[in-house]
Amino acid sequence: MDHFSSNLLAEIRDKFAFVEDCPFVGKRIFFENAGGALTLKSVVETSSKFAAIPDNQGRANTASKALMEIIQEAKKDAAKLFGATTGQFFVGESGTELLFRLVRNAATSAKVGGNIVGSSFEHPATRSAAKYWAAQTGRQYINVQHENNNGNVTAQLYSEIVNRDTRLVTILHASPVTGISVDLEAISKAVNSIAPEALIIVDGVQYAAHGGIKIDHYKIDGYAISPYKMYSRHGYGFAWVSDRLTQMSHEQLLDGPIESWELGTRDTGSYATISDVVKYLEWLGGKIENSESRSVKLSNAAKAIAAQEIALTELMIHGEDNIKGLKDLKGIEIIGGQKNPDRKGLVSFRINGTSSHLLVDFLNEKGIRTHVRKADHYSGNILDPLGWEDCVRVSVCHYNSSEEIKSFLLALNEFQVDASIGQVNSN
Repeated sequence: MDHFSSNLLAEIRDKFAFVEDCPFVGKRIFFENAGGALTLKSVVETSSKFAAIPDNQGRANTASKALMEIIQEAKKDAAKLFGATTGQFFVGESGTELLFRLVRNAATSAKVGGNIVGSSFEHPATRSAAKYWAAQTGRQYINVQHENNNGNVTAQLYSEIVNRDTRLVTILHASPVTGISVDLEAISKAVNSIAPEALIIVDGVQYAAHGGIKIDHYKIDGYAISPYKMYSRHGYGFAWVSDRLTQMSHEQLLDGPIESWELGTRDTGSYATISDVVKYLEWLGGKIENSESRSVKLSNAAKAIAAQEIALTELMIHGEDNIKGLKDLKGIEIIGGQKNPDRKGLVSFRINGTSSHLLVDFLNEKGIRTHVRKADHYSGNILDPLGWEDCVRVSVCHYNSSEEIKSFLLALNEFQVDASIGQVNSN
């Protein structure tokens, strides 16, 4: 059953574009949110509005002044959303590009020598950047091996690897392969207790749409997201950077402001669409509890989003009434196990002995959008230790419904019945 009332869920769904229909194939259920969440209608409108404005920031005219005010307001909105009272925000090409940049600047600015620590749990955005810049700066890269049984990495595991010579640590807040999140506050606390000078860069791309971010609690130096995975649009990334890293040497224009991280003129619409996301979450939080406090509304929205997504993934795994869940269907194995409190809106599984590509194609034909993760450079770090060639990723967001989950489960049951009598085409 949905956490939201039917009326509120209908209101939520009405805020987003293409909830039930794909512009290319028509009716469909969207369970590919980890690949990119649905886009707020307000974001679409804002993007169109600012794409048409010819003026740039930093000019002596009214339009330019208005654009700069919109950017500053968006940064204030982001500070509320991210729970940050220090540091600054800036946009870039993508979440991946920003993570590479943060890692690069941290690696080249940190005290010489020592080592760089990351984990096998991470997306290649941080893992590739950390390994590359470890080699470029003559440092050893040390891996924290994640746990296969629950699909994540813990503060204890980091504590066993980080040492006084660690200069840089990378952390993934939640996995786009498994949906499993980590206790970022505990990990950063463990790292700081052992290596207080170590810079910490966090990949929050997958986590951002599924839970409240509290940067003030983490004591980190960089946090990046991809806004298209948080109800905004493609074409930019968004990052927070600490005052400590800003005060170190970092890439910037010669003789420019020392605190600046932006290179070139940025799209005002990128910032404005962050404000759209914040306004939506405030609206949602206000539906949960009538409050004048922005912080309360954003907190309530995060809690409600988490509750709805837990309800959906629990239904997916356990089923309801006469509809079998994943755990009761023959041959299905779930990454991270059936019961995992760290799961964030995503379940990855396989049917033992069956190609995940075959199942995803079958679901597509039924109008249900899911995704195959293969043991490649994106997902091999998770799948290879399990001995899996691939898996099916079913990723939900709070605007998805229990009825959509039930449709997925019924289709999955149909697939298994057809496969048992040889009606599923293995080609």
